[in-house]
Amino acid sequence: MSELQTRHLVLREFRDSDVDPLYEIQGNRDYMRFRFCAESRAACESWLRRYAQSRRVNGFAPWTIVLRSTGRVIGWGGLNIDPQAPEWGPEVSYFIHPAYQGRGFASELVHFSLQHGFNDLQLQRIGAFARPDNDASIGVLAKCGFKFLRYEPALLRNHYELDRRLDGTD
Repeated sequence: MSELQTRHLVLREFRDSDVDPLYEIQGNRDYMRFRFCAESRAACESWLRRYAQSRRVNGFAPWTIVLRSTGRVIGWGGLNIDPQAPEWGPEVSYFIHPAYQGRGFASELVHFSLQHGFNDLQLQRIGAFARPDNDASIGVLAKCGFKFLRYEPALLRNHYELDRRLDGTD
């Protein structure tokens, strides 16, 4: 599955040519205040490659998000197991370019990721994390059916989860 399509998005495996457009987002300290902010292009590339390489181990990894109508890279995300903290299990995460926020692309990505995870990959549970003050992501997670579990002090984030039996995608 090197490329999948949703209504507005193309979700494809990471490519070398994705580093610059993704660093444009991930290197923006103000915008990435809720997630990993890359202090350099090299740090961004290393971070992206670490996640992309997990596809071989897990059978899934985040996609580069491309807007179908323009072919522009607008973000990154999908299902993953954090290479630095695999004990948290499968989770969904993402970042969308600030110019494309508020158009439903994050919700579209998360909905598709859940369907893919539960129906194609047969995952039983999918988690998600958001800082308590990240209202936009909390709204996306609620819209997609995630339930708040607890605040995780070690991560400074709220922990959310969706169980296959409760999500309605079967």
